[in-house]
Amino acid sequence: MASPHATEPPEPPLIAAIEEAASLLAAIWNRETEELPTSATQLHVLLIVEQHRDINLSGLARQLGGLASSASRLCDRLEAAGFLHRTHGSSRRAVILRLSPEGRALLDRLRRQRREDLTRVLARMPPAARAALAAGLSQFRAAAVKNTFTGPVPGLIKPA
Repeated sequence: MASPHATEPPEPPLIAAIEEAASLLAAIWNRETEELPTSATQLHVLLIVEQHRDINLSGLARQLGGLASSASRLCDRLEAAGFLHRTHGSSRRAVILRLSPEGRALLDRLRRQRREDLTRVLARMPPAARAALAAGLSQFRAAAVKNTFTGPVPGLIKPA
């Protein structure tokens, strides 16, 4: 369904510009992950645990779109590396996942590095272009969420 504000489809050059910008953003975003002591999947687990406080293995498996046994193995590795703690919830069978101080420090370091990289890129843009980018991204997000998702946005990791 078209937005009431959209009068005509976007031009192919705009689509191409968005694809190129997304690729560049992904390159900036992933640059730091190459040097992390975790895999991309393990990092995703840490981000999910951070976002969904007091999540259990079943909830994590649902978020990952996989099996509880696979989620458990991922958590085994993250716990062995010191990034995750498992605690018992209201019953002995309920295992709650929480970030360890080391896990929180890892995510904080990653966010700091990403923000530094983004700050350097944005500093090269004129203030008016930065303002236009912020406004455009806000509208893009609103349109994407409204027209694409009926519930929580899967995979959307909100900044801490």
